[in-house]
Amino acid sequence: MQKRTWLITGVSSGFGYVMTQQLLEKGDKVIGTVRNKDKVAGLIENYPDTFICELLDVTDVPAIRKLVDDSFDKSGVIDVIVSNAGYGLFGAAEELSDAEVDHIIATNLTGPIQLIRSALPHLRAQGSGRIIQLSSYGGQVAFPGNSMYHATKFGIEGFCESVAQEVAAFNIGITLVEPGGARTEFRYGSAQVASLMPEYEGNPAHGFLSMLDGSNGLAPGDPARMAARMIESVDVEPAPMRMVLGSQALATTLSTLKKRVADFEKQTELAASTDFPAGE
Repeated sequence: MQKRTWLITGVSSGFGYVMTQQLLEKGDKVIGTVRNKDKVAGLIENYPDTFICELLDVTDVPAIRKLVDDSFDKSGVIDVIVSNAGYGLFGAAEELSDAEVDHIIATNLTGPIQLIRSALPHLRAQGSGRIIQLSSYGGQVAFPGNSMYHATKFGIEGFCESVAQEVAAFNIGITLVEPGGARTEFRYGSAQVASLMPEYEGNPAHGFLSMLDGSNGLAPGDPARMAARMIESVDVEPAPMRMVLGSQALATTLSTLKKRVADFEKQTELAASTDFPAGE
């Protein structure tokens, strides 16, 4: 079985932690980034030869570049880059502070963009590589009370879809992973909520409060199974552009996209009405 070296951001919890654990158990090497090494003390102790834990705040662009350069210099070859670090921010658009808006963009969008940009010269030089970008079915479907999270996920999807076409010639594949709800700290621990306004009480923008309350029923997604599918995707050629994880997520995505296409198809005459007449 082929052994690979992985660079994964945000391995202290959620998908990053589960992926790292599964990879180390099968003998792969993982360079994992965290903001607090205490959360992965067990991995550091149990896998001293194959787990390299690095401190990184993905909002620090110079630190991202240094980490990527140093990791390739030390490892020689890195087979897979997993851009996983991120979080959810909930609240109506006007309930969010400027600082909250800036921080989620820096974490969920600018950080992943700069991670990928930093890795591309190294992957191109080695003539191969795979990039897995954690997105969400929220990169295709939008819900009220989630505007900035959707902004970052819709944004990173457009970035990756474009870059995938640029680097395919260098044997570099990119996959966007679009998980549905899963039983991770993302929903039941790390989710951030804006300072809620009474004007939005009873508004769909506050529907997320029920979702974040585990007593209303847990998310259907199994993080271990989802992580396994992400790992397995690296063996698929060519790299799948998108991979939806969770039957509920797929059903909602398909329904949304069908409605979107139907709406576009109704605009045929409108779209044509803005062209110059033929021959002009």
